[in-house]
Amino acid sequence: MHPRFAAILRSGICKKPKFMERTVPKVASEEVELYLRTYYSLLRSSTEVKIRTLVEAHAGMNSLLHSAAREEAPDMSAFIYCLLRLPSVMPQLRLVVLGQSQDVFSKNGLGDVGTWEPVAAPARRRRCFYNGSDTLACLIASRSDIDDLIPLLTAYQIEWNKFHLLLRELPGDVSLSEVSDDISMQQKVANILQISQDDLSRLLTIWGDEFSLQMEQIAAQNLNLRVQLLSGSLSEYRRATHAWWDRIAKAVPEISEKPVYFVSSNSHSLVNIITGFALHHEGELVHFLEESQDDNLLKEWADIQAQEVPSSRENFFYYLLKKYFQTPAGNSLQKARQEVELSTDIMRITSEHSFDLEAQVIKLSSVNTKMMDPRLHQDGDELLKQSDALIINIDYPLGMAANDILQEVSEHVGEVLGVYIVGKAATLNGVVGDVMIPKVVYDGHSRNTYIFSNCFDAAQVDAYLSYGSVLDNQKAVTVRGTFLQNSTYMDVFYNEGYTDIEMEAGPYLSAVYEMFRPKRHPRDEIVNLYDLPFDLGILHYASDKPLSKGKNLGVANLSYFGMDPTYATSLPVLRRIFELEGQRVAGINQ
Repeated sequence: MHPRFAAILRSGICKKPKFMERTVPKVASEEVELYLRTYYSLLRSSTEVKIRTLVEAHAGMNSLLHSAAREEAPDMSAFIYCLLRLPSVMPQLRLVVLGQSQDVFSKNGLGDVGTWEPVAAPARRRRCFYNGSDTLACLIASRSDIDDLIPLLTAYQIEWNKFHLLLRELPGDVSLSEVSDDISMQQKVANILQISQDDLSRLLTIWGDEFSLQMEQIAAQNLNLRVQLLSGSLSEYRRATHAWWDRIAKAVPEISEKPVYFVSSNSHSLVNIITGFALHHEGELVHFLEESQDDNLLKEWADIQAQEVPSSRENFFYYLLKKYFQTPAGNSLQKARQEVELSTDIMRITSEHSFDLEAQVIKLSSVNTKMMDPRLHQDGDELLKQSDALIINIDYPLGMAANDILQEVSEHVGEVLGVYIVGKAATLNGVVGDVMIPKVVYDGHSRNTYIFSNCFDAAQVDAYLSYGSVLDNQKAVTVRGTFLQNSTYMDVFYNEGYTDIEMEAGPYLSAVYEMFRPKRHPRDEIVNLYDLPFDLGILHYASDKPLSKGKNLGVANLSYFGMDPTYATSLPVLRRIFELEGQRVAGINQ
């Protein structure tokens, strides 16, 4: 780095010198900005907003995720993406209401939505309640939920109405009820709907026995959804975040005085690795596998035993445990796991009246090093017994909620010793399953470019990754929503060397800035986050390739092989925490 620029950076913020112009891309898509302005201005209304008023702006932004919005033929990639991220009650709905807490709904005349039917989407964690008639209440954690939900609802309505028009031409000799069992009927219906037979098969998989009912509902009516935002104030978002934290503080009162390692990842991998629970129930899990008659998993297990594939034995059993827990037979093992977690001071704390975000508090001194995943072992493990530190692990939030949550945590714990962010991302030049380690993050919310020292490098991850590649020294961009990018927007980043696209790193880094600087984070600046008083690490694994047409999470998912990058990123985080805590304890003892 240029020495003159290095000196400027030490001050924390700098204006963009000419020789650094390419580090901070000038990014603006007029079409995306128009869409954002349109729905935010409409949502300020005290009345319901018709989704159809957003259709033109939505289609006009030419979203990479909804590239065929204007075409007559259905955009199956976009439609399936929406189906997986919206509750199954969508065909019954007239109105979707957004609010930050159950109190907000009550104050606005909807009563206690907590008494309504809880409903969920397969691929999006969002607490929603259905009134049994025509209204859905959704709890939102930040404006990122708005940037997620509004495009989802709009894309869903556009594609529904395409299907509606096509199904009106359904010939009398075509029976939707026979599609599941009749290959020739599947081909007829696919041709009528102007989709491939593979896409029709995906719909059959998603809807199952309700396929014909869903199609009949689409054929019966044109969709005309409405949406209403009850409160868009920052204070309501903060109040919801405080309610989330209050449950943690009540469950673990000593947390206000303890040093803490903060981790944003998922609700399973860290606990699986620390307890090694699945590895100590191999016999029961193998029996479940044999009874399941899953040919793919049986072959994978045989290949692992014969050492014919590089797959991890440990990761395989973590995956089996998840599958087993989804069956009635797995209930007894679930209870056994709860007992093990309680005996080792691992607490799972769920949210109740606010957004859906599980937290785990792990007491490091109670970690049973003899039972944990053998890949965790390293010198100094025995020092953990003398630790007074805790790990707070949260199921990664959506977008700007990350900023509010990290701020809340940092304000109410004794001391933050480390911040580690692990999550899914899209990649512009890698493949699904790769791990990306950024050292530069452009934040689409603040328009800051954050430059920082990532505590992880490729070698720390590569040791545990069987299938993908590890790419360190990367540049990441935090986008506002999955639909809110088009080719113009992405090309700018690609040309500037940004290859890692996700939704949380920027908001987290804005909170990190405020954890060691005496003022709010700036806007549209290059921000230096070197020399932090705590550890900082970010690991992303690729689950999506937005520049490959059709290759998004609407048509594929990581499934079993997603375990590989998930655990390849979780293991280095825990090893880093154990190493630092061992050093800290040793220093205290000197």
